[in-house]
Amino acid sequence: MKAILILITVSFLSGLIFAQDLTGLEVIQKVYNRPMGNDMTGNLTMTIENSRGNQRIREIRQFVKDFGDSEKKIMFFVSPADVKNTSFMTWSYDDASQNDDQWIYLPALKKVKRISSDSKSDYFMGSDFTYDDLGDRHPTEDTHRILREEVVDGKQTIVVESIPKDEDYMYTRTVTWVVKDSWIGLKKEFYDEDEELLKILTVNAQISIGDIIILTNMKMTNVQRTQFTIMEFSDVEINTGISDNKFTERIMKRGL
Repeated sequence: MKAILILITVSFLSGLIFAQDLTGLEVIQKVYNRPMGNDMTGNLTMTIENSRGNQRIREIRQFVKDFGDSEKKIMFFVSPADVKNTSFMTWSYDDASQNDDQWIYLPALKKVKRISSDSKSDYFMGSDFTYDDLGDRHPTEDTHRILREEVVDGKQTIVVESIPKDEDYMYTRTVTWVVKDSWIGLKKEFYDEDEELLKILTVNAQISIGDIIILTNMKMTNVQRTQFTIMEFSDVEINTGISDNKFTERIMKRGL
């Protein structure tokens, strides 16, 4: 019995030491720098369900490429008819001083519109993801601290609170449950300007392609609007050699 108690104590202490070896910033940097391959292609199904149980489903084709100092992503809406040929593009930069660039093409207007910084808090295509949520927030934009360690779905996680340095940012803080070793954000809470819980993002499925982990099912629940959006990826391929020219306003207008 004494030996078992010692073993439990050592295991508990080793977990504490692991967390103390890293700062909150270092944990979030590991999430940010997690390997994703040179490029990725896949189909995306976006399901939006409101408080009455009514659903809207959008089918999307997505392309992502790492350019070294930036990551570029473009989405083409395939169906239904009312959003078909709409496209959305994001350029995210490693330079923390450089904000994401985002554009949306609306076929009815036949015009590419740049998403302004004031519009980043708007919800994307009626979903529970804002335009900002679809970009890559640089770790140094927030102040991070480790709150605790916790087991979630049988996985050891480090719970990190992140507070934006910009007081005008749309969220006053976020809390992320990061899986040790794989550095996946398994769950994330978003708090509004009144510091009340606004949304919860959960990762429900993932696949491994070689040493690269792809998150294939994510659910964003808006607890204040009592609705949710599910993003489900399928037919994922990596390192297929996507052309650099795929990520341009001209291609947004031309479509797939």
